[in-house]
Amino acid sequence: MPSFVKALGQAGSCSPGMTPNTGCCSPGAVQRWLPILAWLPDYSMQWLKMDVIAGLSVGLTVIPQALAYAEVAGLPPQYGLYSAFMGCFVYFFLGTSRDVTLGPTAIMSLLVSFYTFHEPAYAVLLAFLSGCIQLVMGFLRLGFLLDFISCPVIKGFTSAATVTIAFGQIKNLLGLQNIPRQFFLQVYHTFLSIGETRLGDAMLGLVCMLLLLVLKLMRDHVPPAHPEMPPGVWLSRGLVWAATTARNALVVSFAALVAYSFEVTGCQPFVLTGETAEGLPPVRTPPFSVTTANGTISFTEMVQDMGAGLAVVPLMGLLESIAVAKAFASQNNYRVDANQELLAIGLTNVLGSLVSSYPITGSFGRTAVNAQSGVCTPAGGLVTGALVLLSLDYLTSQFYYIPKAALAAVIIMAVAPLFDAKIFRTLWRVKRLDLLPLCVTFLLCFWEVQYGILAGALVSLLLLLHAVARPETQVSEGPVVILQPASGLHFPTVEALREAILSRALEASPPRSLVLDCTHVCSVDYTVVLGLGELLQDFHKQGASLVFVGLQVPVLRVLLSADLKGFQHFSTLEEAEKYLGQEPGTQPYNISEDSVLEHKVALLKA
Repeated sequence: MPSFVKALGQAGSCSPGMTPNTGCCSPGAVQRWLPILAWLPDYSMQWLKMDVIAGLSVGLTVIPQALAYAEVAGLPPQYGLYSAFMGCFVYFFLGTSRDVTLGPTAIMSLLVSFYTFHEPAYAVLLAFLSGCIQLVMGFLRLGFLLDFISCPVIKGFTSAATVTIAFGQIKNLLGLQNIPRQFFLQVYHTFLSIGETRLGDAMLGLVCMLLLLVLKLMRDHVPPAHPEMPPGVWLSRGLVWAATTARNALVVSFAALVAYSFEVTGCQPFVLTGETAEGLPPVRTPPFSVTTANGTISFTEMVQDMGAGLAVVPLMGLLESIAVAKAFASQNNYRVDANQELLAIGLTNVLGSLVSSYPITGSFGRTAVNAQSGVCTPAGGLVTGALVLLSLDYLTSQFYYIPKAALAAVIIMAVAPLFDAKIFRTLWRVKRLDLLPLCVTFLLCFWEVQYGILAGALVSLLLLLHAVARPETQVSEGPVVILQPASGLHFPTVEALREAILSRALEASPPRSLVLDCTHVCSVDYTVVLGLGELLQDFHKQGASLVFVGLQVPVLRVLLSADLKGFQHFSTLEEAEKYLGQEPGTQPYNISEDSVLEHKVALLKA
């Protein structure tokens, strides 16, 4: 495993186009585009054993989850499985994380339900277009754009999505019918129809949730294996570990067996999943038009119908996948290449659309299972993908008997950990202002997801611009005022800086001189230069002085180039104070006109 970590680190650190040794055909560049070449030469039988175990564990988790997430997306259950295998094979070649698994997730399924109107053709086309957008972003190295979506916005979105997804499954948990999907209408009609609850579905759903909770707690308390374990204890631990890891598959199988038993007796108290299309999906191009009873919907009309989904779905898919990859890379001490991850998820969506997949992304829950199972390389995904294909080919007829209440229990227990209640308390303690974008995103996402994310991002941007426009300043009062901005000076700060200087120096009686300590200022723009020139003139008219201290070379070069009248600068605060303490009309302390001219010429030549 150390060799794999080292290989991934080397592959992730390559950067094309920097030097002749890193050209598009150099070994480093080839490894960056095909990370499999970094670890495959060192592959061993020990890695194979661990990858097979992890692949089986993830496969037994993804099959019931895929069926359940198709329900969240508003699609027939087979589409969840169609979306669950392509990422396993693509990531084997292109992935830079050994832990990540790509496939359907709860949040992505929720977004698909918003923008595809429960039409499989729209969902498949959305996967194709999202993949194309993600591939373009990857080739253009645009992964940095995700940095502009702040953590409070992400937390607000995921928390709102968790509530929306979990509450959306209450109808299946209670066996309610004809409940709309829009969140507020869904809440209203669920409580209105609570008296129509089917006792069988409610009892089975609650039992499944309890079993999943117990198995998860057991999984969390399985003692680590060590060589001194007796064979019997080691075997018992392995059985418990396998059962708790595959808890979703066990619980769904148990519920299906119960439902089948009732079916044999001629009494069915549960709402079942029903018919699932058998066999592997056909390989065909995405549908660029749809024929309905009212006519043909063209490609242009389909794109217009999906609207903001063409921006929200690919961006949130990238965000979720890269966040998962970086989290586990940090935990397990290796690096991931965000732009390479863009290529992997983009190609997965494009190729997945050829087999009727809807948009996919990295799954946090299944990635955690993968990591805890001891996966060593992305080869574990091959086992998972093969297991999904086998289930499609041989088990789809058995999915008929899976109760929807059991799938609802799987979804609710899967998304519950995504709701981070502690973030509110943490932000209140750390920085209360960050609660604003979080709450805006959280509340508006219940109305429309794209509005919530956009509003949260805009609020975060406004907070950032406010911090830039109104930087904190430290002021020392005395015969000479010393003012130190805490950050850079840019055009939005000019008026605030001017008011602070005038109020403390020139509006005093008598007017006082001021030292502007620019130790923390690393850049200025033309508007700031003009503002400083006006301030120098104001000080000259009032018979006071404005001098500068701690100017960094780039800032000093700009100010000298502007040739500001009366501009004086010093290396230290002591020099400035000594100069200002001299009698009016004397020459500047320790600076002659010749030395100023020499210094200016040297900086301009630099």
